[in-house]
Amino acid sequence: MKLRTIIHQIHLWLGLLSGAIVVILAITGCILAFEQEIKNYLHSDRYYVAEVKDQKRPMSELKAIAESAFPWETKSRRVEVSGDPKRTYVFRSMKINAEAWTYWGYYEYYVRVYVDPYSGDVVYVEDAKKDFFELVLNLHRRLWLGEKIGKPITGYATVVLLVVLLSGLVIWIPRKLTKKSAKWMFLIKRTRNMKRLNFDFHKVAGFYSTIPLLLISYSAIIWGFKGFDTNVQQLLNGGLEQKKTEVLSPSGILPIEEVTDQIWSRLDRTLSKENKVYFSFPRSEKGFFNAEVVRAEKLYQSDKYNFDQYSGKAVDIIRYEDEQGWGTRLRAMNYDLHTGSILGIAGRYLYFLVSLICIMLPITGFMIWWGRKK
Repeated sequence: MKLRTIIHQIHLWLGLLSGAIVVILAITGCILAFEQEIKNYLHSDRYYVAEVKDQKRPMSELKAIAESAFPWETKSRRVEVSGDPKRTYVFRSMKINAEAWTYWGYYEYYVRVYVDPYSGDVVYVEDAKKDFFELVLNLHRRLWLGEKIGKPITGYATVVLLVVLLSGLVIWIPRKLTKKSAKWMFLIKRTRNMKRLNFDFHKVAGFYSTIPLLLISYSAIIWGFKGFDTNVQQLLNGGLEQKKTEVLSPSGILPIEEVTDQIWSRLDRTLSKENKVYFSFPRSEKGFFNAEVVRAEKLYQSDKYNFDQYSGKAVDIIRYEDEQGWGTRLRAMNYDLHTGSILGIAGRYLYFLVSLICIMLPITGFMIWWGRKK
């Protein structure tokens, strides 16, 4: 059996094997492409304040207000704050059961509380576990089957997709490359023959979408397989070790509320309208305040801060420009590579189109196989 025939068989059977899962991943990816824009439009009343005032309430007070609105007696672990003064603060609290077999058991609870930072009013309390986009995201990541079952299935399906893409690229090159055959490598021939049209779409659209789909697959595999993620970082970092935050002994006697307000006041003054900050609160006596300041909706262009919870002093600052090693830089880009936001809004539109093509590739591939079988 010739090598090309073997590659064709690999492409065929792996494509058929993974096709249904790939279609689900592509459909959910399309839905998630413009999640925030859709939410902003549909739920502007919870994302935007009624009136912008000169003075905001202290962060510790807003946190206490949000926690009093949680349906359960629990602490807020993180708040999301936009540099846009018109936006509400979004506090969240969740409890995850990694042993659960389904989505409904995975989140024991997941609540978001939207607070007006000027008035201190609770604008909306959201049971995020029932949020449509959260359901779609979990279907995309775990097929609603929990961390131990769903995540490996989507992970290995993505590895299979990677092999299918690379084998498809080999098959795309004609056996005999001539001037005429080279032309139809890149164009879909106008014809009323539906079988031919289906074949050309699968071949040509598949080629044009290969590079974005390879990037999407690579970034998904990084999330899916921790060992692979670690090895890639170590290889590209060339032996450099990332700086680790030192765990400090209590160095002050300031009340936690005062420290919270001091740290947030410093961060808030540095925010521009285009930025966003994820501000996390300590989870233990040895924990830190963490802040990740994201620049202009590009997650990889972020500055990370750790603050001592007892004194409020910054114990670790890693700016985007100071990231050590190419492996760490590439890992920081993973989300933006996966969503296309690394190229801004144009990249997200491109990835949306590519995801639409990805929905059709397993379907058109199945139709080619079924037509030849008959």
